[in-house]
Amino acid sequence: MCSKLTIVPTPIGNLEDITTRALNVLKEADLILAEDTRTSSILLKKYGIGTHMESFHKFNEHKQVRSVVQKIQEGVRAALISDAGTPGISDPGYLLIRECLAAGIDVECLPGPTALIPALVNSGFPTDRFCFEGFLPVRKGRRARVESYRSETRTVILYESPFRLLKTLEELSSVLGPEREVSVSREISKLHEETVRGTLAYVCDWFRDHTPRGEIVIVLKGKGKENEVG
Repeated sequence: MCSKLTIVPTPIGNLEDITTRALNVLKEADLILAEDTRTSSILLKKYGIGTHMESFHKFNEHKQVRSVVQKIQEGVRAALISDAGTPGISDPGYLLIRECLAAGIDVECLPGPTALIPALVNSGFPTDRFCFEGFLPVRKGRRARVESYRSETRTVILYESPFRLLKTLEELSSVLGPEREVSVSREISKLHEETVRGTLAYVCDWFRDHTPRGEIVIVLKGKGKENEVG
């Protein structure tokens, strides 16, 4: 592993969902940049990896990025990981990747776990064309974003917290109509993994009666003749 930045996806649930290549990169790195060193230490301990870790998260990345770029330029082999999944996908990573590329540093991203693809495939909705929207805006621009899905023919993938899930589903139902089909996956690859599929009306009712926990992925079927509202 030469001096560069390597983006290393980590398991989103089951710790066995990691590639041999990813483990080798983490073992050979001089520095692991971790979103939460306490969380990542569980994974590293399981696989006997003793590489030095430093925190790199959304609250310190602007402060840390120049220092990290300089270390790599001086010959440090760095690996970036998040708490779960692929860094840069609704997790820290974009800023560092951009700055490394601007500085002429080689950046490599390994293939690996991310929650959106299993949720999409498991939904049973079309996968030939889809769009990933990440988290909806909490306030400004939220309504306009939801309104845009009225005419969106592609499958739409959203991330959501369990605390806002029901509110989001109810808002989608109000704007898009209660008969639009949706699939909600949570705790992917974990012990209590669950996917609830049906109309927005049905899924709203389900989560009114079943308090959601864990990481949530909403997969919304694109507009079609069977989904048209008004």
